[in-house]
Amino acid sequence: MTTLFEEKGDAAMTFTDRAARFLKEDGAALKADIAELETLVGKPKLIEECGVFGVIGTSDAAALTALGLHALQHRGQEAAGIASFDGKHFHNERFMGLVSDNFSDAQTLHSLAGDAAIGHTRYSTQGETVLRNVQPLYADLDQTGIAIAHNGNLTNSKTLRADLVRRGCIFQSTSDSEIFLQLTARSQYLSIVDKLIESLKQVEGAYALTVLTPEGLIGARDPVGIRPLILGDLKGAPILASETCALDMIGATFVRDIAPGEVVICKADGSVESRQIFPKKDHARPCIFELIYFAKPNSIVDGQSVYGLRKRLGERLAKEAPCDADLVSPIPDSGVPAAIGYAQKTGLPYEMALIRSHHIGRTFIEPEQKIREAGVARKHSPNRGLIEGKRVILIDDSIVRGTTSRKIAQMLRYAGAKEVHMRIACPPILHPDFYGINTPSHEELLAVDRTIEEMRQIIGVDSLAFLSLEGLYKAFRKGKRDDSSPAFTDHCFTGDYPTKLTDRDAEARNAMVTQLSFLAETS
Repeated sequence: MTTLFEEKGDAAMTFTDRAARFLKEDGAALKADIAELETLVGKPKLIEECGVFGVIGTSDAAALTALGLHALQHRGQEAAGIASFDGKHFHNERFMGLVSDNFSDAQTLHSLAGDAAIGHTRYSTQGETVLRNVQPLYADLDQTGIAIAHNGNLTNSKTLRADLVRRGCIFQSTSDSEIFLQLTARSQYLSIVDKLIESLKQVEGAYALTVLTPEGLIGARDPVGIRPLILGDLKGAPILASETCALDMIGATFVRDIAPGEVVICKADGSVESRQIFPKKDHARPCIFELIYFAKPNSIVDGQSVYGLRKRLGERLAKEAPCDADLVSPIPDSGVPAAIGYAQKTGLPYEMALIRSHHIGRTFIEPEQKIREAGVARKHSPNRGLIEGKRVILIDDSIVRGTTSRKIAQMLRYAGAKEVHMRIACPPILHPDFYGINTPSHEELLAVDRTIEEMRQIIGVDSLAFLSLEGLYKAFRKGKRDDSSPAFTDHCFTGDYPTKLTDRDAEARNAMVTQLSFLAETS
């Protein structure tokens, strides 16, 4: 296997040693840029989705997991952890910070013994950012153990937690992911696989799981298919991951997507058993923001390049919302593919009106306003020589609060732009998310109870337009949206939530205690 991290390798070094050195070197630029932002505005509290990874049947399981998590670092930068199993004992290392901060030490990777491992890279969407919430979470069960890594959010976790606490269960974290451990532990089934399956039938919401047990590596995806989970192969070793970019990092091949409501049990001999534990769906209904924003551009989703999908959004946007201007520019980096598509469709020059300092965290997912606003100023510098006296079309993938959009429009005007127009490659976001994305409260969303003209005035641009919902579906080649069976989980645009929202409804009735823990969080 010849992959990126071996290019600087030494034949005398072990695979694990080479992986650790690669992580240290490749993570240096990312770490430096984040430190620079923290020096400027304080430590951001980044909140988004998570990434999961798992492998079985290779002596390099922990090193491969660390590399896979590094490729998934965009899905979570608050904390990371790896759990392994050596046939007798579990090993679990969890840290705050980046994968490269904590797993670039070969000794740490060597301590994670065994031919099977799972990993998790985290932004918190439920539960505080403290070590006790960092995954994988581990628990001793009756004559066995289990470690679990979870991407997504459960929409009935608080309800289940309250009931379990009343029955005497003791929780060690405030993460909704611990619900899986508690329900699995209480199951009367003999097999740990059956115990886990029973727990899955009691939860609601979104989940993609990698689970490490003595019976094998288990993967599970929620019945709707909201969160992604794929199956890969590395020389006969089964791999589970959130995105194909993790497979590319280690030279593995893509096998297939895990189906909605499917559980797979991967063994060290390379065999993979599939169990469809919920009624089979005609198609998955993945979160549409995976395609619009979260997935890496070089990942493949549903057989299509994410980069290509986003480029088509820009092409469709050009058709729906043309503009008389001198140049097209992305808001880096997430708006780049759509801007290229827009420029190519209109024939306008594609230019970089903003010069981005790479690797710094995205702004809309930083909860504190002063961090967002200072972060925007740090992240983008106007290309004055290019834009002075020009009419500029800015392309972005989405607008949530509008903080970034307003600041960038101001910067371009200060730099001499004659006109600033904004085009957004998705519809207005009107509803909050409950499945693992830190969209703000309903009241904080810019588009709620505002017209396009009102949003234009707040942002301070000469014109503003969004891609229509119909245009979005057409760009993704799904035809007209089928309201009875949509191709995507698109509730942020439509309010059409694909699962029950048990906790939200209970909170609306003031029928729930929302304080998850009485322990003051310090680390």
